[in-house]
Amino acid sequence: MQQFSNGVNNNNSNDQLSATKYQMTKTAWVFPGQGSQCLNMGIDLLNIESAKAKFDQARNILGWSVDEICQGDEAKLSQTVYTQPCLYVVESIIADLLRERGQKPDLVAGHSLGEYIALYVAGVFDWSTGLQLVKRRGEIMDNAAGGMMAALLNFDRQQLEEEIAKTPGVVLANDNSPAQVVVSGAPTAVETVMSQVKAKRAVALKVSGAFHSPLMKSASEEFQAILKDIAFETAIIPVSSNVDPIPSTNPQVLKERLIQQMTGSVRWREISLQLPQCGIEKVIEIGPGNVLTGLIKRTVEGIELKNIQNLEQISSSPVKGKNHTKTGHS
Repeated sequence: MQQFSNGVNNNNSNDQLSATKYQMTKTAWVFPGQGSQCLNMGIDLLNIESAKAKFDQARNILGWSVDEICQGDEAKLSQTVYTQPCLYVVESIIADLLRERGQKPDLVAGHSLGEYIALYVAGVFDWSTGLQLVKRRGEIMDNAAGGMMAALLNFDRQQLEEEIAKTPGVVLANDNSPAQVVVSGAPTAVETVMSQVKAKRAVALKVSGAFHSPLMKSASEEFQAILKDIAFETAIIPVSSNVDPIPSTNPQVLKERLIQQMTGSVRWREISLQLPQCGIEKVIEIGPGNVLTGLIKRTVEGIELKNIQNLEQISSSPVKGKNHTKTGHS
């Protein structure tokens, strides 16, 4: 398995021990997707000039204000068309501020929408291109009608797999952890699985469509027509994709995986299992909430987990090296 290196150098004697530890600790950055949003996320970032400039740039691209939506009505923030761009802007700014402090991941991954921030951080496309893609993705998915999604907690996996295999119209949409999955598809098929599989809890999700299922085919084809004209660069950091957890830096591979994402399953449990195989010892979840670190904790052992979701946590994170990395090209 490929081993990754970050080549950090810090000449400050007071920080030598922590810098050496950082240098030796292979770190992954992970980015949450829809469902992790919360009111007032990212608002404290407006105190940073470079971050405020990104919020202004986002307004020009989107035609509406991310900070106003994040400080407004929770129901509006939860609408796909607003949620996805807001998460992209907030999470990417936090990542850029960490990189300005000299920090650099050895691997990146994102849950569903979060994969777009991972690809941006890996240098596959620039910030404005990523936001434009997320804007169109959110609009297309918001218009997707029909279908149903449901989460199952503490379930019998073998029984689930057997039930899905014999029930047409339902698929495993999110394989999040050994104890948490989401199924997606036609309402009757999803309801059948919910009623037949033994689970501690089965909950229908409030979503506009059957995301990550074949019912998203027309939406996926519409988005693919947009994506095909976007140039992808070779990733400077390996990316674990939702539809294939094996890390890659190949631009064609990463693009094809992203094309498959809207109808494919989110294989987060397998992404978590890949982390130790890639030599990853620490995972930092960047963005609101702690969903991903929670899923990783329930899937693999021996990995240090950290969450960075606001300016205070950014400011308390280490500064690595004398020369800060300038990031966030447009």
